[in-house]
Amino acid sequence: MITPLDIENKKFSKQLMNGYNVEEIDDFLDELTVDYSKNYKENTELRVKVEELQKNLEHYKTIESTLQSTLVVAQSTADDVKNIAKQQAEQIVHEAKETAKQQVSELDSEIATKKKELEDVKKQFDIYKAKMESLLISQLELLKDVNKGDT
Repeated sequence: MITPLDIENKKFSKQLMNGYNVEEIDDFLDELTVDYSKNYKENTELRVKVEELQKNLEHYKTIESTLQSTLVVAQSTADDVKNIAKQQAEQIVHEAKETAKQQVSELDSEIATKKKELEDVKKQFDIYKAKMESLLISQLELLKDVNKGDT
């Protein structure tokens, strides 16, 4: 690529006849050098800027990739936590049902025991009542015999 310095230092051979005006060529080359210098400098600055933007782009692509990976891991972790929580909830419900069944069974057993005790008490009461009735009848007979003997 031609640099502004190359344009500035360019010399043309001079012809004596029908040649170009050296002063006009020098003026034109000066103008061309100024414009080309501006363009060359702007081009250099833009190249630097493009490199910087490419580096930034790569940096942001890396960040994007990292964020995507992080999101995937976060989603996976959230799913795992959700599944574990669901399993724990199911286990708690299962244990609660088992405990409830056991307590119902124990209460049924206790109720059966209390019913048997009640029946035993009723039988004892019936036996006691029968004994008392028998005792009262024998006492009544005795009183009848005593009253017959007095008459």
